[in-house]
Amino acid sequence: MLEVKDLHVTIEDKVILKGLNLTINAGEVHAIMGPNGAGKSTLSAVIAGKDGYEVTQGTILFEGQDVLEMEIEERARAGLLLGFQYPIEIPGVKNIYLLKAALNAQRAARGEGEIPAPEFMKLVREKSAEMKMDPSFLQRAVNEGFSGGEKKRNEILQMLILQPKLAMLDEIDSGLDIDAMKVVADGVNSLRNADRAILLVTHYQRLLNHIVPDHVHVLVDGRIVKSGGKELALELEDRGYDWVLEESVA
Repeated sequence: MLEVKDLHVTIEDKVILKGLNLTINAGEVHAIMGPNGAGKSTLSAVIAGKDGYEVTQGTILFEGQDVLEMEIEERARAGLLLGFQYPIEIPGVKNIYLLKAALNAQRAARGEGEIPAPEFMKLVREKSAEMKMDPSFLQRAVNEGFSGGEKKRNEILQMLILQPKLAMLDEIDSGLDIDAMKVVADGVNSLRNADRAILLVTHYQRLLNHIVPDHVHVLVDGRIVKSGGKELALELEDRGYDWVLEESVA
């Protein structure tokens, strides 16, 4: 589904990614871990098309398509979704209008008509209930006045409505208490299937107790230096990153 080859990325003339390679197949959940400043968030931002990053070398293919040749909205319509670590507020735009506009844009890209209003309202109420969000949140401006946990639930609500092929979640666990973590994790787990892939960027093993990954990668200084199964995350929790750093320079 996703193939990243020899990816080099700079931001404001600072080199962040230095030859990163990653392959994700449909049906898999991959977790990216690593110390601060390693380039974890940069990877998902570049795949999604966030401004400010310059790809100086390498390729990103999504279902065989050259992602770097696609505009941001083309990537979204193709099935890429990025859940933000710090979701932004959009004053004046109701949550429900954003969800409906985004869903209808996807449907139009597939050659489908707009979703009928009753069907949309049934869908959005069901998914809001799954995320334990009060229906009043649908009529509020996007993320405006939301707590940190509410913003993260709202990110997953968008994912449940849009049903992306590849969901990239950038530290979706930051700022969540235990109860909110379980709700968010349940939402993510409900989307796991053979046709969808999920990329989790996280610092902490605790998220991976709830969303068990198929593969764990350690990103250090712009490269993936170690990969393994879920046991690798447990080892990182126990030993930190120093031993991986030592191995990577040995």
